[in-house]
Amino acid sequence: MLRIIDETIAVAPQIRPEDLPAIAAAGYKAVVNNRPDGEEPGQPDGESIRAAAEAAGLRYTAIPVTHAGFSLPQVEAMSAALAEAGGPVLAYCRSGTRSCNLWALAGAARGDDADSLTAKSAAAGYDLTNLRPLLDAVARRG
Repeated sequence: MLRIIDETIAVAPQIRPEDLPAIAAAGYKAVVNNRPDGEEPGQPDGESIRAAAEAAGLRYTAIPVTHAGFSLPQVEAMSAALAEAGGPVLAYCRSGTRSCNLWALAGAARGDDADSLTAKSAAAGYDLTNLRPLLDAVARRG
């Protein structure tokens, strides 16, 4: 379920409220929800995840990413969520891909090396080849 990218972040497909105590017990300090509510029938809504995360002592941030793609405010919000987490973060969406991509874009915006971001993502099973031009553009902007 969880794919560890590095010591600061793991990504996952959709989690459920009952998963949050185990996520906290595993040492995560924050959860970032990159999935919009109502994307798929039967998906838990963000509010139920937020409540369970907070009950487990975790920070919760919602940064939904739709089919429209990524925006600078989303990248900035992800960067802030990672910086404010106080420890490892679990980010999730439908499959984990959007979460991984948004993490990589936030890293590029902070000045992290795009080759390193791409390699870490690949090691976790995510191919950033199609995202690479955007990663490079964000890195140049930063």
